[in-house]
Parts: sequence; C-alpha cells; structure tokens
Amino acid sequence: MQLQEAKKQNVVATDEEVNTALAQIEKQNNMQAGQLNDFLKTRGIDRSSLINQVTASIVWAKLVRRQASQTVEISDQDVDDAMRRLKEHAGEPQTHVAEIFLAVDNPSQDPEIRATAEKLIEQMRQGARFSAVAQQFSQSATAAVGGDMGWLRPDQLPPDLATAVAPLKPGELSPPVRTNGGYYLLLVLDRRNGNSGGGTAQDTVYDVVQVVFPLPPQANELMKRNAAAEAMGVRGTAKNCADLLRIGKEKAPQLSSQGQVSASTITPQMRDLLNKLAIGEASQPILQRNGIGIIMVCSKNTQAAKPAGDPTREEVFDSLLKQKLDTVSRRYLRDLRRAAYVDVRV
Repeated sequence: MQLQEAKKQNVVATDEEVNTALAQIEKQNNMQAGQLNDFLKTRGIDRSSLINQVTASIVWAKLVRRQASQTVEISDQDVDDAMRRLKEHAGEPQTHVAEIFLAVDNPSQDPEIRATAEKLIEQMRQGARFSAVAQQFSQSATAAVGGDMGWLRPDQLPPDLATAVAPLKPGELSPPVRTNGGYYLLLVLDRRNGNSGGGTAQDTVYDVVQVVFPLPPQANELMKRNAAAEAMGVRGTAKNCADLLRIGKEKAPQLSSQGQVSASTITPQMRDLLNKLAIGEASQPILQRNGIGIIMVCSKNTQAAKPAGDPTREEVFDSLLKQKLDTVSRRYLRDLRRAAYVDVRV
C-alpha cells in the first residue's frame, strides 16, 4: 500500500537513498560492504524483496512529511511550553526508551499481529538487534531512528506503556503491550535520575567477534547438527579474536564480523552471555535466527553515560516533530487500509 500510494503521489526513492539504507543495514549487522548480498544468496532470499521493503520505508517517510507539512505546525510557543515543562520536571527520573509499534486496524487482525510481536521478541532473544527490527517492522515514525523515543519521564508515556516500562532494567525488553491502536514492544536503553541525580550512569561496551554458519529458514536437524559441529571445530581452534575472525572469514565469510556493542542496547540474555565470557574465550555454539554461531569477547570497557543536561531548542523541536509525525503516519496508514481492497487476478 505504501508503494502504491507513493506511485500515485509521484514520490520516489533515489538509487542513492536505497544504497545508503542498505549500507546502514550492513553496518547495523556488523557486516562488511557487500556482505549483505552474499547473506541473501545463502538464505535463498530474493534481493528485490529487500529493495522493495527499503524503498517502501523511504517513500513512506517522504509521504508522511509531505502530509505533515500541510497540517502540522510547531510554533515557538509550543517549544517554549515544552522547555518550561522539562525544567519543571528536570529532577525527576527519566528512562531512555525504544519502541516497536504494530498497528491493529481491525479486531480480527489481533491474533495475527500478536503472533508477529511474539516472533519478533524471539528473534531479538536470539540476537537480532532491536534497532534493526524496529526499522524493518515498526509502524511508528521512530522506525527511521531504530525506534528511539529519547529520554522520557513516566508522565510523558501513555499509562499502559509507562506501566510496562517501570519494572524493566536497562537492556530488558517488554512483552507485547496491547493499546487501543495496536501492540508495542519496548526496550529500556538506560535510566537516569534527572539533573539533580547523584552518580553518573555507567555502560559496558563489548568488542566482540562473531562467526555464524548460516542455515536456511526451514533447516532440518541434520543441517543444524552439521552447523553446530563446524562451530565447535572453530571454537576449539581459535585461541584469540584475531584467530576467530581469520578462521570465520575462511569458513563463513558472509556472517563473520568484529564490532562493538553496548550493554544497554542488547537483550538481557546476550548481555549475561557476554558478561560470563572471559576475554578471548569463545562461547558454546548458539542457535540464532540466521544460523548457528559462536561469539568471543575481545575487550570490555566501562564508560560513563552522557550526563543529563538541558535539551536545546532544536532537540525539543525534533521531539515534538517526531510525536506529530507519528500521529500523522498512523492516521495516514489507517485511512489507506480502510480504503484498500484486494484485487485477485488469475
């Protein structure tokens, strides 16, 4: 529907915009340039399907901004009021939250959308990054920035979402949260006490090497055992990160990479695994959404999180704009769905 609406409105995505989006996907998955194509081939995925999805995301963002330009206005007074409220509540606890929103436009869709939400949670528990999943599946305006909602006080979230966020620790993911509009998946990235808070928050950054032996979507038990055996062989051979990366590039080049991840941006299960591993120790084989692999921690560094500070007018304006774009996006898509029909051709 997004692509059809874009064609109707003469909105297009340039080759440069598509290539930039694909490069961002590679970066988010710790892939080298060009590895995405190899990955798609090994999984039997048609590259055009990904191109269509990326294109839809780009043109939809343009459509929403065009629609918003006709109806959305953020005045200096709006920004002033928002900054005044921020100062009034500056000392209150704040949570850095990311979201994935799946709309339910018709009650009959509820079971299907709920099942999709559960599948996404399972993928993230197996190693998929929240930001990448948000960009691909979320129907919120924040999808373009990986679902990042920024720093929020409890009163800035709808009651249902605030209740779901309250018990979560940094790095923890909520179960599906049903609201009037659909389902939310919420990730707590960090917490802080506000400008009057005491200490400075800490975050651990892991430098890791990961080698994954790819499996097709419908892999049987024999395929899984063979992949696990290959992973165990690599685990027994690699003595350090350089060894593991070199062997991975030889045996599983499409999904072998080195990169940094922050404790606050990964699932609790992955964070626990990385904390238990000694530097230079390879993990046991891990069943992931795209294969079976092993991971090795090269270093762990604790960094001070950015202290809470007064937001600039530009940051406040951007926050207000995100909220309004989110509303416009949901209404726009809802109207398209209500007007849509399925044309079955033989």
